[in-house]
Amino acid sequence: MSVLTVLAGEPAEPLRSVLVANRGEIAVRVLRAARDAGMRAVAVHTAADAGALHVRRADEAHEVESYLDIASVVAAAQRAGVDAVHPGYGFLAENADFAEAVRGAGLVWIGPPPAVIRDLGDKVTARRIARDAGVPLLPGTTAPVADAAAVEAFAAEHGLPLVIKAAFGGGGRGLKVVRTAAEIPDAFASATREAVAAFGRGECFVERFLDSARHVEAQVLADDDGRVVVVGLRDCSVQRRNQKLVEEAPAPALPAGVAAQISASARALCRAAGYRNAGTVEYLVGADGTVAFLEVNTRLQVEHPVTEETTGVDLVAEQFRLAAGGRLASEDDVPARGHAVEFRLIAEDPARGYLPVPGTVTRLAVPTGPGVRLDAGVADGDAVDPSFDSMFAKLIVSAPDRASVLRRAARVLAETEVAGVPTPLAVYRRIVRHPDFAGADLRVHNRWVEQDLGAEADAAPADPAVVGVRVGRRVLPVRVPGLAVLGDRAAAIRSEAAALRTAGAAVADGPDVLAPMQGTIVAVAVKDGDLVAPGDLIAVCEAMKMENPVRAHRAGVVTGLTVTPGAPVAAATVLCTLAAPAEKKG
Repeated sequence: MSVLTVLAGEPAEPLRSVLVANRGEIAVRVLRAARDAGMRAVAVHTAADAGALHVRRADEAHEVESYLDIASVVAAAQRAGVDAVHPGYGFLAENADFAEAVRGAGLVWIGPPPAVIRDLGDKVTARRIARDAGVPLLPGTTAPVADAAAVEAFAAEHGLPLVIKAAFGGGGRGLKVVRTAAEIPDAFASATREAVAAFGRGECFVERFLDSARHVEAQVLADDDGRVVVVGLRDCSVQRRNQKLVEEAPAPALPAGVAAQISASARALCRAAGYRNAGTVEYLVGADGTVAFLEVNTRLQVEHPVTEETTGVDLVAEQFRLAAGGRLASEDDVPARGHAVEFRLIAEDPARGYLPVPGTVTRLAVPTGPGVRLDAGVADGDAVDPSFDSMFAKLIVSAPDRASVLRRAARVLAETEVAGVPTPLAVYRRIVRHPDFAGADLRVHNRWVEQDLGAEADAAPADPAVVGVRVGRRVLPVRVPGLAVLGDRAAAIRSEAAALRTAGAAVADGPDVLAPMQGTIVAVAVKDGDLVAPGDLIAVCEAMKMENPVRAHRAGVVTGLTVTPGAPVAAATVLCTLAAPAEKKG
């Protein structure tokens, strides 16, 4: 029996087998939950993924053409003879056509009904449902915008900042925050391209943006009788590029009445939408307590473990039970016990604006002990594939209260080792000790990493065991064990590091504009002979379905432009050279 006290009982006919239509850490997570429930756990994989960890953890596995190929995935489920399909998150998880295809094949779909996915996946329709249910909203368009001119008209009426958002997406993809009118054309084009790459549809809508706000969300469960339970609130404000890095539960230090408002409105919205199974209702919370609805994610969330660790609810197990007809006994909120924080382990380089850097994870070592959980999609020797998301694992730390969990997290992060790919581990080690995050007065918000923490990354480290090391055009703190007790030798090491930083700066300020990562050039903003200033856009490189602008690092004349839209590039490929104006030929 579930530890969820509001569950009325087991379904009459529990599921006996499930196919997980996903890969990576979420596939491993769902496969394990299925085994815990006594179910046969079946995986799918592409030819390139035949040896992946989720395949190795499954009872059996079937090859598919693509994780996005509906017919291929449904055919695999039929070959496997499973009862049900769990989509995980990403890929087809919020695809109503896939849900319909699964049901049409006589299988149980583990998620909300296709019509609900369609309504809430369309962000414009979701806003209408939210408005009718009395959910707090910021001004926004009532239909997708046709072009950049429509965005400019909205800005003229409602002001800035605003956000352009993919109408059929989520997870930060196809989302561009605009703070000046001059940014609108490029932001609209970028959001549309990114939405097509990530979701297959490019429609976008616009709404006012609550700047420097906290990101708070409600985890919900809903049964076939229409009961909706809120299983706690999470704070996901520590983000980069509008994508989450650190999440925690319960959401701490909310202004008076905000938690109750979010819980009540999330329940009302899900009831109005006819929601079923697990989902998440997301909000922005301003410093003055203003609450604004963002979206509904009609699936399991990446950060669901922090809710599990603070409520004792296995959310995947509840998805299985609800999909099989299990009921909820009441709509009482599930109380939290203790505190939990999740750190996303991603193959990205904080020194270069968190650019994705795929590669092979040669070592992944996390300390064991009370309150430590690792949800991983790789083991030592496995690759982080550039074709997919850069997240390869999640580290979850829990303790009886927030102060305790941050102390434990500092120790666990210090002991965690990842080799082979860059990660934000060093950033996380600083975050858990930062007064804005760990202090009594919580001061983080959804731009805090870029605005506040990012500026500190270039500052000289105050910790006596840390030296500043230049990586590309930024300086990062690197911990050197034992440095603090080396006396004169420590001073020599610091001097050598400073000299290397100076030398590195000279290289970084050279004339070549380099591709920041392996990817595909999706836009080129200049041509040979153009005069550019520092910060001007040169090109846009897409990697792991995220667009990354490549900007001029100095003034100069564009020469030797080597790329066109659609061209694949390797990391450090020279895109063009910025010659001094006097050096321009002809």
